[in-house]
Amino acid sequence: MTQPSIPIRQTIADIPTSAIRQIATIGMQMDDVIPFWFGEPDSPTPDFITEAGAKALREGKTYYTLNRGIVELRTALASYMDGLYGREFDVERVTVTASAMNAIAVAMQCLIDPGDNAVMVAPLWPNISACAVIMGGEVREVPLEEQEGRWSLDLDRLFDTVDDRTRVMLVNTPSNPAGWVMSRDEQLAVLEFCRDRDIWVVADEVYDRIVYDRPHAPSFLEVADPDDLLIRISSFSKSWAMTGWRLGWITAPASFGPVIEKMTEFNIANAPSVAQYAGITALAEGEPFIRETVERYRAARDLSFQRLGAMPRVRLSLPDGAFYYFFAVDGMSDSLSFAEQLLRETHVGLAPGSAFGPVGEGRLRLCFASSLDTLSEAFDRIEPHLS
Repeated sequence: MTQPSIPIRQTIADIPTSAIRQIATIGMQMDDVIPFWFGEPDSPTPDFITEAGAKALREGKTYYTLNRGIVELRTALASYMDGLYGREFDVERVTVTASAMNAIAVAMQCLIDPGDNAVMVAPLWPNISACAVIMGGEVREVPLEEQEGRWSLDLDRLFDTVDDRTRVMLVNTPSNPAGWVMSRDEQLAVLEFCRDRDIWVVADEVYDRIVYDRPHAPSFLEVADPDDLLIRISSFSKSWAMTGWRLGWITAPASFGPVIEKMTEFNIANAPSVAQYAGITALAEGEPFIRETVERYRAARDLSFQRLGAMPRVRLSLPDGAFYYFFAVDGMSDSLSFAEQLLRETHVGLAPGSAFGPVGEGRLRLCFASSLDTLSEAFDRIEPHLS
């Protein structure tokens, strides 16, 4: 228990500082750093999207919007999902959010009471579990297993973790940081299990378009009924390179819409207005950009696999989705200290595995959404430390 220096909630005082942010804060004050700590590309938002945002600024579209987002964007999102998944989506199921992170926070505010628990597949981006803890909930992590170069999930173990205080089962697929992708059969099994017990499924699918063997990852939206207790989290950050715009959306039962609307008012009022207009253009014109981006990431993934795999201390699995390697390092017992030392000595910033839960200790996460030249330079720098 941490003793707060000022009178704040003990729960907040006890939440550790993000280990990813600790590394980034050090690196941002250094010169000649190659930053692989965050999950974002090294290229800016494409011009056709930024111009749409600039146009909205010039036209004075800088006021508050409806809590759930401008109608034009919500309609465009419903149409986008219609085309992607071959199903019809009612616009009343769609709410625009100020990022996927905001969507997750609002979902946990709506679903978790003190003493409830949320079962989550791990390793997991730490901000997600923190949202449940902030609400007084208990997080029960069920780790993926890595065998013979593949990650897998033991569904029996997942289901056995549930009890009568479980309110949420959260699955991040494609996974940050592991790159694991949940199969459609697994999604059906989770959905049926939770449906029988009135447990909400929260599906964090922000990397749904960044997969390397199909146009999109399997989605819970493809197998769920419109009224199922499913909250699907989506983001513009990854597929359209819009991390700084803070724009996402929730797809949920239409009856849940007024609840999200109320909580959006109390949290942020609305997602940034200019970002919403840029989002419409991203959806309308962004498919070529997504295809080009995935091919660029595929080349980066393959180069990273070749270079990391040749380092004697490294053990890794080829990711099926997202843009990370979550690799084990022989002899490393404190990933935060190792990541800091590596940063100071090589000026390459990686995220410590311990940031992603206990299952992540002994690992590092590398975001490979960068040019091949940048990656090659980074591997040249860190290779002596991983050999």
